[in-house]
Amino acid sequence: MGDRALWDRVSEGDEAAFAALFERHAEAVWNHAYRLTGSWSAAEDLTSSTFLTAWRRRRDVRLVRDSALPWLYTVAGNAARDEHRGAKRRLRLLKKIPDLPVVSDHADAVAARLDGEQRLREIVEAVRSLPKAQRAVVELCLLGDLSVADAAELLTVAEVTVRAHLSRARTRLRTLLEEK
Repeated sequence: MGDRALWDRVSEGDEAAFAALFERHAEAVWNHAYRLTGSWSAAEDLTSSTFLTAWRRRRDVRLVRDSALPWLYTVAGNAARDEHRGAKRRLRLLKKIPDLPVVSDHADAVAARLDGEQRLREIVEAVRSLPKAQRAVVELCLLGDLSVADAAELLTVAEVTVRAHLSRARTRLRTLLEEK
């Protein structure tokens, strides 16, 4: 059964259909969230949040080419940006507290030692520094493996616009990552 048929059942509250969609797309959403954050635990949290949002908004979801994956990627990307902004706000607040002892997190230390972890974080930061339109296209096409056509439909822009944003983003990312 395709995503469209499953989602039609989900929109009516069918939990078994939602479970089938979860099983079908959870790994892809987790991988996308990991590429957005560079953190296993953050990817798990984002995946949970994405599917919770999907259930809550099940009647409002707009599928792209009868696939739920582009919509799920968009929700995960929005949640990742929200989390990043929240983390920055929390850090600013912590800096205002005098003499606060800093406790290192063992999980962060282990994650930092994994091969490629630092490079992935550099890439995530570089992607976050892109202009909004370029960042959205990169998250969908490069990190999410969506086609240009699907991204264009999801973002409601022309395919040529998506290609232009991709080209500019690749050039900018290449420059940013070569500096490091």
